[in-house]
Amino acid sequence: MKSYKIAVVGASGMVGRTFLRVLEERKIKAEYKLFSSERSAGKEVDFFGKKYKFNLLDEHSFDEGFDIALFSAGGSTSEKFAPIAAEHGCVVIDNSSAWRMNPEVPLVVPEVNPEDILWNKGIIANPNCSTIQAVVALKPLHDKYKIKRIIYSTYQAVSGAGRAGYEDLENGINGQEPKKFPHPIFSNCLPHIDVFLDNGYTKEEIKMINETRKILHDDSLKITATTVRVPVFDCHSESIAVEFYNPFELEDVKKTLENFEGIIVEDDVKNNVYPMACKAKGTDEVYVGRIRRDFSVENGINLWVVADNIRKGAATNAVQIAQKLIEYHQTNQHK
Repeated sequence: MKSYKIAVVGASGMVGRTFLRVLEERKIKAEYKLFSSERSAGKEVDFFGKKYKFNLLDEHSFDEGFDIALFSAGGSTSEKFAPIAAEHGCVVIDNSSAWRMNPEVPLVVPEVNPEDILWNKGIIANPNCSTIQAVVALKPLHDKYKIKRIIYSTYQAVSGAGRAGYEDLENGINGQEPKKFPHPIFSNCLPHIDVFLDNGYTKEEIKMINETRKILHDDSLKITATTVRVPVFDCHSESIAVEFYNPFELEDVKKTLENFEGIIVEDDVKNNVYPMACKAKGTDEVYVGRIRRDFSVENGINLWVVADNIRKGAATNAVQIAQKLIEYHQTNQHK
């Protein structure tokens, strides 16, 4: 069996360190090399039971040849270095927004559209964290009932803004002024994630709209979104209102969700059972509950969807893509 060589770019960051944790948990044995910013270069980390050094990323880092590179180092780094890696025969799985809407780049959630991995040209994009958990919940319903319209309302944890977001909440508890967010996040909700566009939406909202259509292969979907930063450290929660073209029975919807890979249905309101951020932390599944009819439209339903945004919303999804890549390669080798 082939021995794989994997680079992890941005390995010292919040998502990068979670890459390492998930790779260990899933026992993905390979020859690894870790890259970081200048600030962390030279430092060491325990990984697979031994010490690994963080190396400084430069134009020649991929000269030695890698099979796969996991990137979580920001858009500008990905724009510069992902094509260099791809030119050297490496497949880049990029966690930034740099390549997501490029028509030449697959945008992949392995439970939803793994087949798109096969047409990559050296770069595969990892979707936005809030989009990932949403489309896992929506895919089986779209296949069965055909979605006409989606209304997203998100309640996103501060970890989605990186370490600086975390610190704003930690420091805000003590009355300190925010550094990352334009207003205090402690004891507050900010209907403002990423920058505002001329149309009044934020970039985060437009990302969810465009990425959902691309992943589900359906440009006809009518979608609107409001994304909100809330004073929660980890895990995003989403209220999703869906209108279908086709009628449904509520119990069939629940069974359809329960039978789909990566979903755990928590929906027993009589006993106060529903998805919660505090329970989703540290897990890789997408939790769905509060499943009920939307009586304002003919074929409507409301869902409450929760997932760990650093794991399933970023690191785990990227590692799952890497696992699929290896699986496809090994399958082709044995044909």
